[in-house]
Amino acid sequence: MPDAIRRYVRCVDAFNRLVGRFAMHLLFVMGAVLLYATASRVIAGAPVNWALEMSQFLLSAYYLLGGAYSMQENAHVRMDLAYGRMTPRARAVTDGITILFVILYLVVLFAGGISSTNYALQYGQKNYTAWGPVLWPVKVVMTIGIFLMLLQALSTFFKDVAAARGRPIA
Repeated sequence: MPDAIRRYVRCVDAFNRLVGRFAMHLLFVMGAVLLYATASRVIAGAPVNWALEMSQFLLSAYYLLGGAYSMQENAHVRMDLAYGRMTPRARAVTDGITILFVILYLVVLFAGGISSTNYALQYGQKNYTAWGPVLWPVKVVMTIGIFLMLLQALSTFFKDVAAARGRPIA
């Protein structure tokens, strides 16, 4: 593989590892929000109307920002009927073909994310709940997460092609 592709793979992997490790900590923030909501309801008798929605936003950020890291670590769910019996080279070829479909899906999803974020910013879109937060922050995080996943899918494709050629990228 050319040096430019090797550098791309190293940079994308390093950046997504950093973002993924940051995203892991969002579960603790979400836990703190839910604990605060429970304590305020049980101890003070004053429920907060924003806690459930905020925890949903945090969980969305968690899985959207952590998706690329999950792909990088091969931690996603995979149905293994024939894949486990394949040679490493056949696996790389299969992965290289299937990742192209993932890339196509992510390109369409990214275009939709940009459109949705643009709409939320342009019209000040709010959620129809008692709290009524603006939705652009979660849509920006959604679009960034999809973009990072797209970058990671390209990195994975390059690694699969290199592995299929018998010269894996470390």
